[in-house]
Amino acid sequence: MKKIIFFWVLVLFISCNEKRQMERAFYYWRNDAGYDIDFEKVKKLDAKKIYFKFFEVDYSETVGNFPYSKNRPSLGSRVTEDSLTVVPTIFIKNEIYQYNTEKDLDKLADNIVFLVDKYLKESFNEKPDITFNEIQIDCDWTKSTKDKYFYLLKQIKTKSKKTVSCTLRLYPYAYPDIMGVPPVDKVTLMCYNLIKPLEEKSKNAILDTNELEKYLKNKKEYPLHTDIALPIFGWTQLYKNNRFAGLIDINEETVAKFAKKTEPMWYEITKDTVVNYDTYFRKGDQVKCETVTLEQLNKAADLLKKYLKIKNNTTITLFDLNGETFINRKDEELEALYNRFL
Repeated sequence: MKKIIFFWVLVLFISCNEKRQMERAFYYWRNDAGYDIDFEKVKKLDAKKIYFKFFEVDYSETVGNFPYSKNRPSLGSRVTEDSLTVVPTIFIKNEIYQYNTEKDLDKLADNIVFLVDKYLKESFNEKPDITFNEIQIDCDWTKSTKDKYFYLLKQIKTKSKKTVSCTLRLYPYAYPDIMGVPPVDKVTLMCYNLIKPLEEKSKNAILDTNELEKYLKNKKEYPLHTDIALPIFGWTQLYKNNRFAGLIDINEETVAKFAKKTEPMWYEITKDTVVNYDTYFRKGDQVKCETVTLEQLNKAADLLKKYLKIKNNTTITLFDLNGETFINRKDEELEALYNRFL
């Protein structure tokens, strides 16, 4: 009897201490075909999946739905079946649904699947044995557009005969009864871009862990397999007359040389200035420089572990991979962030 009890205690101990099997991934969201990816660093981190933005979809009265920001992956011999998987990812503007009937969406699904297949063949024709089993759709759908969006997802699934996943913002995650549950195989919960920068100027719009916790706590388990995406990027936003004027490719160190810091993250332009011959600032313009600290990322990971029922084979994806990723982030920091979910 004692032996039986000891056996079950041992089994329980092993099961409680067994670490989850997690998948590591990155998003690649740029338009330069992947030439600046440091594959040695990716390999060192044991990240075996890249969600690669192939194109975006918008609508115009003259041509209807059209792809733009097209991007053929140019990864060549670096990609093999057992080392790296590329997941074609397509961003669709939510505004298109007001102009589309179901018949239009049928055609759009055809065109999306056709273009994905075309880009894959062009990019990996030297490796015909490689298979791509997933397509991810990124769209900030609303309550008024969900029916048409969900119809499009179903058509992409039927026509592609692939696993279809989609991104999931925190509001539809927290309120599926209002926003619906997309008809896909799995979702990726996007844990960033939580607030509007000018509504709460003192907060980090990329990642605010207090805001993140509001959406996570006291929520039921989401009915679909849920992967996780966290931000490792920073950006600099330009505001003219208190209105967002765009993102600028200048870091905070450069901004601090010609602007006056007015409060954390915020700068004011004190005189008309031209930077790099192509970026023009007027006196009175505002600039907000936002980055995500390791402390914020660790806290976000702990909150996700606390409130989500993270399962085996959950994919942890970092947004995003580019030429600055391994300059701004140390290898050991990224390794520790991935491991925090185990």
